[in-house]
Amino acid sequence: MTTFGADPLQAELQRVLAALAAGSVGTGEAPTESRHVDLKEEAGRRRNGTVLPSQPRGETAAKALAVEAACMANTDGGGYLVVGAADDGTLIGTDLEAEWLRRRIYDLTQRQLTVSAREHSIRGVRLLLLHCPEAVEPIRVDSKVRWRVDDSCVEVDASTWHERRLWRLGWDWSAQASTLTLHDVRASALERARDYLRASGEDHALELAELPAGDLLTRLNVLTGDGHLTNAGAIAFVGRSVPAIDYIRREAAGGDSTNRIRTAARGLVEDLYDTEQAIRAVNPVRHLPVGLVSGQVRQLPDGAVRETIVNGCVHRDWSSTDPTLVEHEGTTLVVTSPGGFIGGVTPANIITHPSQPRNRALSELFASLRVAEREGIGVDRMVREMIRVGHAPPVIEEVAGPRVRTALVGDIVDEGWMRFLTTIEPAHHRNNLNSLLVLRHLVERWWVDEEVSAPVLQRSLLEARSTIGALESATTGGAPLIDVVVGTPADARPAWHLTPQALEALASADAYTGQRRRAPSRSQIAADWAKNRGRVSTTELGSIVGASPTNVGAVLKALEAEGSLAPSRPVRRGPGFYYTWVNS
Repeated sequence: MTTFGADPLQAELQRVLAALAAGSVGTGEAPTESRHVDLKEEAGRRRNGTVLPSQPRGETAAKALAVEAACMANTDGGGYLVVGAADDGTLIGTDLEAEWLRRRIYDLTQRQLTVSAREHSIRGVRLLLLHCPEAVEPIRVDSKVRWRVDDSCVEVDASTWHERRLWRLGWDWSAQASTLTLHDVRASALERARDYLRASGEDHALELAELPAGDLLTRLNVLTGDGHLTNAGAIAFVGRSVPAIDYIRREAAGGDSTNRIRTAARGLVEDLYDTEQAIRAVNPVRHLPVGLVSGQVRQLPDGAVRETIVNGCVHRDWSSTDPTLVEHEGTTLVVTSPGGFIGGVTPANIITHPSQPRNRALSELFASLRVAEREGIGVDRMVREMIRVGHAPPVIEEVAGPRVRTALVGDIVDEGWMRFLTTIEPAHHRNNLNSLLVLRHLVERWWVDEEVSAPVLQRSLLEARSTIGALESATTGGAPLIDVVVGTPADARPAWHLTPQALEALASADAYTGQRRRAPSRSQIAADWAKNRGRVSTTELGSIVGASPTNVGAVLKALEAEGSLAPSRPVRRGPGFYYTWVNS
């Protein structure tokens, strides 16, 4: 009987080794390098395209591996270096002596890092597996601290490393007492806090807004029993000697700034309030026909803007003196904040990953002020608000520094899409993030299945299938919204497409608003389907585009002529005939 669950690091290593053994690294068929497993060939062995023999005690290789091993150890959870395999999965092998290499890495890291090294053979090729345990202090090589961001090593300052280490130990800096007291609180910061509370219109918030300063701060949990502000309270109501936010407005990328907010020594609630007002002043309002949303919508939705800026301030690394940078260029808003992702959050799971607040007390404060959404749904709201008006979802990524960069791109508001949504019943699909993500995918690509939608939703295959299943019972104008693609093999996973009635409703909505929607061509749909499903038939393509199978045969023949498709049999006709996707 197993008491403890499987070691995820070992599972990840075994997946990569299996991919190397199968020769599928880099093909997209199996996991390759990741944040915790890195393929490494020995430095200095390639010369003019030739792979030179490995040296049992190669000093050049040891120095390069010491850098990579320290980087891996500095990363949350540590990881493995697979020595003797190239990034593309080529098995080069290694003759490095395991014990000698362990000692050299120990010496080259100022005797801070002891790796374990064991041999592993794949198809007769000798590899070394170096386990780099998680560091308890930042490990420097060449006077630099590095850790992994996705599958790359980046330099990071020691204070950021320590901040993340403390977070992993459950320590919340923002909840600790500061040296400041109620007498240090800025009256203007308190007034902005009251403004946020009153703007919510909630009875409890209105009650809080009228309390005396001391009572208000106590109820907000930022004033300790001995009269000191917590660090969260100090950040929000007093500020630092450096700016918390640096807002820059430009009419177009590369243009001169037309407005800038960069003020030190004032509370974060003041900076946030002024930044929001500056954005609203230049964020145009589009007046919509009666019945659409509330009759008007901003180019960049207010909810998405607020969540983006608040996340960039509340969840940032406050050990850095750098401000949260807010760049507003044209209809694009980019927020870059100090500190990378924490707690296993990545761009691929940020919508659905359980909330991992870096500064829990600060996060709770802004939720109490009704500035931020309650814990765990801020990113959801950001994505939903952008999709509801027809924009692309926010782009959220970790960049060097490390920093988190979030970009909202406010293209032209898609009024046709918004009007189309109002025709869908039950009405809850119009505001449900999962439904919106799948529907937007269908409008752009005309078909969907659970395997394609799972990464879009950032959910499991089962959850993706459940979302699609819920849409099967939805209607538009009384007719079904989606239907099953006809012609797929009995043993293949099902797929769905928008019904002709749904496409007609979308076209009608576009016509009403006077816009022209760029739909994918039949050739693009066929190629997309075949690439993802491995095959395509005239029946399948005809079902997706609402045409007779005999009318789409020329599309598939053209793709064959281009080299994208190959016939399943030379005759190219008859029951069960289809084309297969040719990897290129």
